[in-house]
Amino acid sequence: MKKTLLLFAVLFSVTTFAQQIKPGAYSVKEYIKLIDGKKVGIVANHTSEINGVSLVDTLISLNQNVVRIFSPEHGFRGTADAGEKIKNGIDEKTGLQVVSLYGKNRKPKNDQLKGIDVVVFDLQDVGARFYTYISTLHYVMEACSENNIPVIVLDRPNPNAHYVDGPMLDTTYKSFVGMHPVPTIYGMTIGEYGKMINGEGWLKNNIKADLTVIENKNYNHSMKYDLPFRPSPNLPNAQSINLYASICFFEGTPVSAGRGTEKQFQIYGAPELKGFDFEFTPQPNFGSKKPKFNGEKCFGEDLSEIEYLDELNLEWLIKAYNSYPEKDKFFNAFFVKLAGTDKLQKQIEDGMSAKKIRKSWKKDLKKFKKIRSKYLLYK
Repeated sequence: MKKTLLLFAVLFSVTTFAQQIKPGAYSVKEYIKLIDGKKVGIVANHTSEINGVSLVDTLISLNQNVVRIFSPEHGFRGTADAGEKIKNGIDEKTGLQVVSLYGKNRKPKNDQLKGIDVVVFDLQDVGARFYTYISTLHYVMEACSENNIPVIVLDRPNPNAHYVDGPMLDTTYKSFVGMHPVPTIYGMTIGEYGKMINGEGWLKNNIKADLTVIENKNYNHSMKYDLPFRPSPNLPNAQSINLYASICFFEGTPVSAGRGTEKQFQIYGAPELKGFDFEFTPQPNFGSKKPKFNGEKCFGEDLSEIEYLDELNLEWLIKAYNSYPEKDKFFNAFFVKLAGTDKLQKQIEDGMSAKKIRKSWKKDLKKFKKIRSKYLLYK
């Protein structure tokens, strides 16, 4: 009786969304029947929530047998810096073991999956290839397939699903910030992306995961969706999330993307850039304990008020490159990983315009959109 009342309370709170967009996690009734009576592993972080309450806490309150938490980049509570080493540990609130899937242990080991009957995956993606949660999804699906464990993805809307753009990844440059032959912006939810990983045979030895996607409600890709939380420490608002795919390329250059300020991924600059009026000085803050150019005055541009993007912008990257005094030191090895190809760097170094570079993507994007169309759940 108590369990029934708790489930009713959760479902009642979910109905307050009416015809608003509802992420998959809110459809509790759909997936509770798939996990009831089973030992559950959950891939989750701070974005795994229902009306502001952790999915883990909600399932435990419904007497579900959650036995282990797996956390991605930034950790279970979402407070770690980008690239910061995340340690295994115990979640203080629940007492559950938390296994990090970032760093050396990106794929769950067999012993970490031992005793688990089903894995629930619930992470908020932002739709850019180098945002590592889709790589985490790949490795979770692969490990679960190898251990005959079904995966349930609780889908969430992608705030950058309204367009497809950017260079296609060349698998020669495959890495954790780009594992699959997709463009920079792929225009799919994480549930649709999981279906594509399965369908295109991207898992090791072409194995298939036993995958179920709990779909979003009242949602399609053309809808503007503002997240009710930071998906990661350095994406503080809708503007940063929309600009992220374009500004992130600076992470592979000697230019700051605004870490260590209150306008992360909304400004860019460096001490060496010439001809810019806007200036900022990075300082340690939430999500960036040791920001690039800590304490140094940087010159660049403030993009926090520009209009909403519906395409990848290369103008800022090209402008910064042309304004940098030592062009042979502008790109570092990480840039090629972010771009997913060595072509983009060469095109910029050769003086190609943004318009011409974008035109070089057209053929690959057309092919990808055809593949993508097979896996779309929302039109």
